[in-house]
Amino acid sequence: MSQPGQMWGGRFQGGLDPVFEAFQKSLTIDHELAFADLETNLAWTQALARAGVFTEAEFERVREAIDQLAEHWAAHGVPRDDAAEDVHSLVEKELIARCGDLAKRIHTGRSRNDQVATDLRLHLRVLMADLLEGLHDVLAALVEQAKRHADAPMPGYTHLQRAQPITIGHHALAHCEALGRDRERLLDAWRRMDECPLGSGALAGTALPIDRDELAAELDFHRGPSHNSIDATAARDHLCELLFVAAMTMTHLSRLAEDYVFFASQEARLLRFDDAVSTGSSLMPQKRNPDAMELVRGKAGLVHGALAAMLATVKGLPLAYNRDLQVDKQILLPALRETSACLRVAALAVRHAHFDVARCAAEAERGYLNATDLADLLVAAGVPFRDAHGLVGAAVNRAVELGVELQDLPAAEQQRLLPQLRGDLRVQLAARAVLDRRNTVGGTAPSRVRAEVERWQQQLAEWLSGGGCDDPDCETPDCDDEAHHHG
Repeated sequence: MSQPGQMWGGRFQGGLDPVFEAFQKSLTIDHELAFADLETNLAWTQALARAGVFTEAEFERVREAIDQLAEHWAAHGVPRDDAAEDVHSLVEKELIARCGDLAKRIHTGRSRNDQVATDLRLHLRVLMADLLEGLHDVLAALVEQAKRHADAPMPGYTHLQRAQPITIGHHALAHCEALGRDRERLLDAWRRMDECPLGSGALAGTALPIDRDELAAELDFHRGPSHNSIDATAARDHLCELLFVAAMTMTHLSRLAEDYVFFASQEARLLRFDDAVSTGSSLMPQKRNPDAMELVRGKAGLVHGALAAMLATVKGLPLAYNRDLQVDKQILLPALRETSACLRVAALAVRHAHFDVARCAAEAERGYLNATDLADLLVAAGVPFRDAHGLVGAAVNRAVELGVELQDLPAAEQQRLLPQLRGDLRVQLAARAVLDRRNTVGGTAPSRVRAEVERWQQQLAEWLSGGGCDDPDCETPDCDDEAHHHG
């Protein structure tokens, strides 16, 4: 006879070894699927009622029991240390306590394999909505920085060496572009997983006359039911894809964090973090450490590791379901929560970062960042660019010897090194002039940055309003017409 909490023990006479029994339980991980499992149970019971397995009265009793359990768990929480081996057996036990043998009939024609595949997709809607909100939060913070500093010069870097002047706003919007692509990837990943595995059984499909299209619609899967029962129960590529989105997002957050940590260093001193996102040293009283951004940078490795772990878990599995897949949630769910948390903290750190505008502007005038513009001036005077490049290189070397910037070369040196040029180099090579020249789409000219700020503000407002979906009951993360064609 099967032990309490087991859903599979009909053939087994002996009990599990206590060590293995504890080892194979998953309730401490999958308890957070509990409300999704209730939703799945309700939809499946309704499908069984349509198929004649339940009467309408029996279905209503099950519905009432599920509602009662959902209300109880909403008020008191879902237990994690129950004797049940997983969330499915926990739900079944609790429903049996509320509606008796009717609860034992809910599993008719269904497997835990298609059940957990469906539960997880339902729960991922909630987690993906959190990720979308977090992305919006950090994007909004960056756009606000860009708006505030659209025309404020700062040094731009390549190879961590000063390269050309940019604006603080242009730098902020560069990170917006990367995180905006992460948002697109997240929605794109959802579109592929937006189909219903329920009704696939263990691997061969259900023998009951279940209307799977209706079942998918009941659970708001807009792409309908999955089309192969083996793939539906065994596939986890959607989890790998989602973890890649999380890993890529964390990579972009880590890059943002690295920039701001460097900018806040004593060597750069381009920005300062408020007390709200900084800590001190237990030994050195003078220290102000950029801990918020450093922790974001550090946690990126955890999410990268989760992606590698998931790929390693599924790489050698034969079709169809294998128990290895129990660990998918142990890998996936903490990584998504960590990513959401890092998005919120990164947004907080950006809002509490204050650029020293005067120092940024002064540093944009130092380090020969205008050398390319000097070459462009020579080209405008008729010098081939390759020759101009060499002439400017020689001018930089002489400026270094004299300890001055290019625009401050003595008049005699300018005439000797750059006889093709006329006019005041202090005006032509000023950081503001360098910025204003870059007025093409994507450039760092203040007018372009302000236009991009307006574009981003409009885009964020559209995303915040829901992207255009007219269906008030749609639960799909950030649904839009293009994604689901049901607006």
